[in-house]
Amino acid sequence: MSLERVKEFVSHYPDLEIVLFDKSTHTADLAAQALGVAPAQIAKTLVFLADGQPVLVVTCGDKKINTKKLAKELEVKKIRFADAKTVEDATGFLPGGVSPIGLISDIPLYLDQSLWDFDTVYAAAGTANSALPVSPERLCEITGAKIIDVCC
Repeated sequence: MSLERVKEFVSHYPDLEIVLFDKSTHTADLAAQALGVAPAQIAKTLVFLADGQPVLVVTCGDKKINTKKLAKELEVKKIRFADAKTVEDATGFLPGGVSPIGLISDIPLYLDQSLWDFDTVYAAAGTANSALPVSPERLCEITGAKIIDVCC
């Protein structure tokens, strides 16, 4: 059902198309290998708890989030990674397939400016064997995300 939610969302945008793979692409390295691109071009979607509330941050696959910068940007005191159950409950996706689109609830979404190093990035499309090629600008446009700078 998670892939179907993403497909439904994408159906409203004829310029977007989901790519499916025969094998798992649940890490940035695996996705990059399957697509023949650098891991940095994989747009990984991470779920954090900001003062206990879920937020999504999408960044390049080779980047690490600086949680102190993220806390400052979001004006919260405490940031921590969400556990697998929280990720699934908040997004409707299992870790490794979290998509920035087709979410089951309205969660604040942030795109790290590192994504703009590429013309096209590849976001998960709801499963560990799918990807959505998209420009960072288009991803920002269709999601209404806020652009931030929170990587190390």
